[in-house]
Parts: sequence; C-alpha cells; structure tokens
Amino acid sequence: MTPKSGVFLMGSCVAAIAAVGSIFELSSGSPDLGTTITSVILVASIPLTGLFFWAAVQDTRANLK
Repeated sequence: MTPKSGVFLMGSCVAAIAAVGSIFELSSGSPDLGTTITSVILVASIPLTGLFFWAAVQDTRANLK
C-alpha cells in the first residue's frame, strides 16, 4: 500500500463513520446540528465512502504492476 492509497482508505473510513453517525443522529429525533445539515452530511458521505474506497483499490492495483 502506498501513502496515497492509505490516505484514500482513511478518507473512506472517515466518510463511513460520518454516515453511520448521521444515521444515529437522525434516528434520535433531534440531531445536534439540525436535520438539514445532518441529512446533507449523510447524503454526501455515502458516495464519498465508495469513491474513496474505489480510488484506494485502483491506486493499489496500479502500484502492484
């Protein structure tokens, strides 16, 4: 694993944690940041998780050859 793919993987983990946290906040009924901001974080973090993970895998595969 290269440092670049490590950064992508870290970004994927942070985005996934943000998504799970947003789900818990929204399910509590009264999110600390408000429903709108928490929903925006959730909607943004789901595709970012996949995108960062895909980028990490692609970078690792490119460096194996």
